[in-house]
Amino acid sequence: QVQLVESGGGLVQAGGSLRLSCTASRLIFSISAMGWYRQTPGKERELVASITSVGGTHYADSVKGRFTISRNDAKNTVYLQMNSLKPEDTAVYYCNKQGSYGPSVAWGQGTQVTVSS
Repeated sequence: QVQLVESGGGLVQAGGSLRLSCTASRLIFSISAMGWYRQTPGKERELVASITSVGGTHYADSVKGRFTISRNDAKNTVYLQMNSLKPEDTAVYYCNKQGSYGPSVAWGQGTQVTVSS
């Protein structure tokens, strides 16, 4: 089955930057749309950014202009560059393969991002 491994999270001060990575295995990555999601306790997981197989991108309004999603098909990896981080960006971040109705494979363990004020 598909495996997703997220990394790159950590503790950063408000205004700082982090770059998250997600590597997929057992997936035909190059033809897969991918998305980054985040979740905080008591809230539903939300999609923050997505990228199509040909590089088209979409962002949630809350991160537009601050986050950039990209992909390296040779490495089966999708990235999320996060700049100008805010305390409200604190969450566990996950990636997933985007299907017709949203995430379509089993979730990985996620990576914790904590932004201090």
